[in-house]
Amino acid sequence: MQTEFQIETNGQGLYEFTRDVRRWVQGQDLRAGLLTLFVRHTSCSLLVQENADPEVQADLKAFFARLVPPSTHPSMSYLRHTYEGPDDMPAHIKAAMMPVSLSIPVCDGMPVLGTWQGVYLFEHRDAPHLRKVAAHLA
Repeated sequence: MQTEFQIETNGQGLYEFTRDVRRWVQGQDLRAGLLTLFVRHTSCSLLVQENADPEVQADLKAFFARLVPPSTHPSMSYLRHTYEGPDDMPAHIKAAMMPVSLSIPVCDGMPVLGTWQGVYLFEHRDAPHLRKVAAHLA
């Protein structure tokens, strides 16, 4: 079984889509299996992360912004791929550091996530995007 989730972003940040994933998995006739999610873009990532305290998402965004600043920052002057804006190559670097696919067990027709875990798309670009995440359940 396969589907595609479309996630609209409004700039850098974490966008939770756990409810969409749960709803789709519940609608399938599979009690146990493995859910694979794969983001079809090179400047965003997928994460399983805490969804109870929004400070976690803010801190993650701040950490990665500090770790990989825009290409206009003096420490990033060595970058060559800059013609798509100062956030572009840093977005590719962040995506190379974080997962672009996730494997989540399914048991009793539900994704097996911890109490405070959610599924997120981590957008690394400044501009809004429509991101596509392929899902496969077997």
